[in-house]
Amino acid sequence: MSNKSTHNRDVREFWYPKYNKNGYPHLQQAFILNPERNKEFSPFILMAEDWFKRGVFADHPHRGFQTVTYVVDGRLEHIDNAGGYSILDAGDVQYMNAGWAARHAEEAYDDDLIHTLQVWLNLPKSLKKTETSYQNIRVEDAPVVNIAGGSVRVYSGDIAGVTGPMKSLVPITMSEITLREGTEYTHVLPENHNAFIYMLAGEMEFGESHTKIGKTGAATLSFIEEGSELNPSELKIKASSRSKVLIYSGVPIREEIALGGPFVMNTQEEIKEAFRDLQRGVYGPPAVKNN
Repeated sequence: MSNKSTHNRDVREFWYPKYNKNGYPHLQQAFILNPERNKEFSPFILMAEDWFKRGVFADHPHRGFQTVTYVVDGRLEHIDNAGGYSILDAGDVQYMNAGWAARHAEEAYDDDLIHTLQVWLNLPKSLKKTETSYQNIRVEDAPVVNIAGGSVRVYSGDIAGVTGPMKSLVPITMSEITLREGTEYTHVLPENHNAFIYMLAGEMEFGESHTKIGKTGAATLSFIEEGSELNPSELKIKASSRSKVLIYSGVPIREEIALGGPFVMNTQEEIKEAFRDLQRGVYGPPAVKNN
């Protein structure tokens, strides 16, 4: 029997984002995770929160990473140049592996005002040239674990005794936790996962320090990078009011990273190659809706 004690997670740092009011049609935007700090957040590169009308994220390319898009409100229309089309509603999530050459559009459907949270999730060098793929996780298909005073909805990973449906090339966990006021809950994650939280509603206390974080607050958590995927760690949570939080985690990718517009590669030369390939038509035709 192992005498190793379970790591009790705590808040490393927390902050509230600064929102930019951009005007019509991209009404409001913020980086919840700033891409300039991507090494701290690895395997996550950024998280963007956006409110927008139609015409903001029309046809565009990607290479070298994955996206995880959570619809907070409104309807999100997805179009890709492989013939894919779908409409996602509040609580739905879309996973995309951009891989070698994605070209798609993410638009507000009809006259909706759409509110989304999109995470960019890195790919290791060995997977940056994989085939492009998309997966829609409908809110009703993400298993829900009912707990005393609340619930845990699992989109990805093995959490609370269930497995989320997301098939990410770089395994992550993604959970939405809803608690009534006064409820206490212990969230279990692999000890070697780098994790962050984002508050959707209310106020909660986190970790050994009982750090209070309210709506729109984000935080990174302590972890044991040299630890094992098989060893659990625990994050203590208490709801100060009726609350909802998203928690993401994954194993850091310790490789060089180069960011360039819609591309995430390992070197600046690879970024230049991605732009040359776009000009050469490698990404295929534009992503437009077929009437």
